[in-house]
Amino acid sequence: MSAALSYPVSALRSSVRSRAQILILEPDLAVLDYLRLTLGSQYSLNLFSEEQALLDRLEKAEQPDLLLVALHTSRDPLPLLTHIRCTKPHLPVIVLSCSAELRDLEMVIRLGVRGIVMKPFTGSDVEQAIEEHLASADKNVPAADALKEIPLNETHSFVRSSKRMRDLEAQAALVARADIPLLILGESGTGKEILALYTHKMSARSQNIFLKVNCAAVPADLLESELFGYEQGAFTGAVKTKPGKFEVCTGGTIFLDEIGEMPAMLQAKLLQVLQDGTFSRLGSRSPMKVDVRVIAATNINMKEAMANKTFREDLYYRLNGFTLSIPPLRERREEIPVLSEYFMRKGAKRYGREPLQFSANLLSVLDQHPWPGNLRELENVINRYLVLGDEKSIVEELSPSTAYQGAAATAAQETSNGAGLKAMVRNLKGDAESTAIAQVLEGVGWNRKAAANDLQISYKALLYKIKQYDLSPRNHAS
Repeated sequence: MSAALSYPVSALRSSVRSRAQILILEPDLAVLDYLRLTLGSQYSLNLFSEEQALLDRLEKAEQPDLLLVALHTSRDPLPLLTHIRCTKPHLPVIVLSCSAELRDLEMVIRLGVRGIVMKPFTGSDVEQAIEEHLASADKNVPAADALKEIPLNETHSFVRSSKRMRDLEAQAALVARADIPLLILGESGTGKEILALYTHKMSARSQNIFLKVNCAAVPADLLESELFGYEQGAFTGAVKTKPGKFEVCTGGTIFLDEIGEMPAMLQAKLLQVLQDGTFSRLGSRSPMKVDVRVIAATNINMKEAMANKTFREDLYYRLNGFTLSIPPLRERREEIPVLSEYFMRKGAKRYGREPLQFSANLLSVLDQHPWPGNLRELENVINRYLVLGDEKSIVEELSPSTAYQGAAATAAQETSNGAGLKAMVRNLKGDAESTAIAQVLEGVGWNRKAAANDLQISYKALLYKIKQYDLSPRNHAS
């Protein structure tokens, strides 16, 4: 058999120039012939059964519209894909995979493939992946600069405009189809739940339930029954059997937010669910099997948590089928105007008001703010601007000098009264600290555990400082 099964494309392209030229590498000749029969009428194909013949074609002829590469467990795909990425960085690649090995999927996604089609597949599966790529390639706006707003439900959308977030979107879409566990990392307020919901919407489970459980918000002694349910009589007050979230969510996706806060005794039970899809209700010895995709998220440093023995290492690696890390807002400031407009439209609809405009001065202040609370803080600020209608108050609130002007005035007054330099400095530090803590608390919606994580202090220390500085949502609301 020839190393390359190459079907003439010159005559076809002269008569039907709109047909995309596609190269396919598939060592299995039966599959290769199947692809020829199912795709040959829609596209101009060059089919190859050996890597070297494909590489020779890529080196000597014009770049095709798309490359389909089949992965096999007997061959390491890394050298070939790396070579193609280095020599043809703009060539779109779709992978046909017969393996759900997590390390293989993670590797090809990191190399920037445009799609993954899992075997066994039909011709229509491959055609759909091709058409999705061609449709996006036909757009005149460069993908890296394009604004995209994807509605997820009645209240949430996935919004992005930066290249960094476009790459994150593409990775999430690919992971969604692989149906493997997903771990989302990022600071509080960066939009981890939105990314989880987007991944669910892009998966084969999109028509089934998406259910969120905040592991930090549910008391530890109730979390087990919340997740896994209980039998009648399992404990005092269990007057009837109740199914847990995993049972309710079968066929769909469960989102375990703040997974780093999960008690150690539950981590072992969650590990069993991830390994074989089985668990037992509280008070029952009969195992139950469910089909649930798990997406977990946290803002803590997982490596530190494992080193401190507060999070099981085996559970981390089981959850970490693939990791998506969301950058903080301060690292994608180019999206602040886009996100501000989105939050303004969202808030106007929610509160029944007309959207307000953003002046150049306000946009400049928004751009310069550090945003310790990330998107959640930005949305809160935009909502306050919408409700108050007072741009000046927002500018003063976010101005870096505002927090220190009042403190400096107070300190200067005390100095004139003989309080001395040490007292002046102490007051300045205290006022600056209280302002910083208040900003973080506002940014995370006064979630004290999230604020303690962001400030990198203990929960008890944060409670002490809240009491020390007499902080409350009412005292610091605009």
